[in-house]
Amino acid sequence: MEANVRWMLLTALAPLAWGANYYVTHAYLPADRPLWGATLRALPAGLLLLALARRRPHGPWWRRSALLALLNTAAFFVLLYLASQLLPTSAAATVMAASPLAMLLTAWVLAGQRPHRAHLAGALAGLAGVALTLLGPLGAVSWTGLAASAGAMLVSSVGYVLSARWREGADPLAATSWQLTAGGLMLLPLAAAVEGAPPPLDGATLLAFGYVTLVATALAFACWFAGLRHLPAATVGLLGLLNPLAGVLLGTALDGDAFGVRQGAGLALVAAGILLGRPRHPRPAPEPVVEPVTAGRPGLPRRRVP
Repeated sequence: MEANVRWMLLTALAPLAWGANYYVTHAYLPADRPLWGATLRALPAGLLLLALARRRPHGPWWRRSALLALLNTAAFFVLLYLASQLLPTSAAATVMAASPLAMLLTAWVLAGQRPHRAHLAGALAGLAGVALTLLGPLGAVSWTGLAASAGAMLVSSVGYVLSARWREGADPLAATSWQLTAGGLMLLPLAAAVEGAPPPLDGATLLAFGYVTLVATALAFACWFAGLRHLPAATVGLLGLLNPLAGVLLGTALDGDAFGVRQGAGLALVAAGILLGRPRHPRPAPEPVVEPVTAGRPGLPRRRVP
């Protein structure tokens, strides 16, 4: 299997886990504890990955880790928790589906990565597919929730592009562990000061936090940043379209949401967008072929005619 395909499959685990995280957060975690929710998601996952990586930041990675922790962990987790609690899953997912376009533009501005036509076409096709899949009456939508979802999309786009720009000099697992740990430590005193004691953890809540911490954070972020290390930021952004689609499928399976021709067409458009945005490499030049020696004359190189 081609190396890029393997990295795409590994990276795809992250948006699938995050798509399920919408449902888990909304259904099983306390609605009034966004700071503690973000803290309990980030800090245990960061410490777990830190124990596996066994590396400390060095050189410029001290300040880089602090900035990325603020964007990718502290701000993003709090905003996403608020969006998951205040919005229906379909509404939150629809807003976050615009993140590939935001990532393309952010990569252009911050890293000078001019988007290719295929990436733009893939992003637009995927966004159209998600919109078609999730199209329907949303009812009374919280504007605070929409603002939180849009804010999460923007800070994550900046953080992911910076992560791709600074990919040299740090192991992806170690860098992820630094960001999660630092972000959790930033949130811990704020959560205690604003929200008081941690929320009580009964059986269902404990299992939900276990999924959020181990699967949707430790595993998913390790896969995501590894993908950013080996794939173009635009391609990784297109894989992020699997995030809202996972929410749609979970809604169909667990909540009895309708799935018909419109939803199927939307899924097909998303798949087309991901295929359009996959990495491409130029075809290798044809190798010269040396003709055998005949009649005492040395062979002359010639190009193979396709």
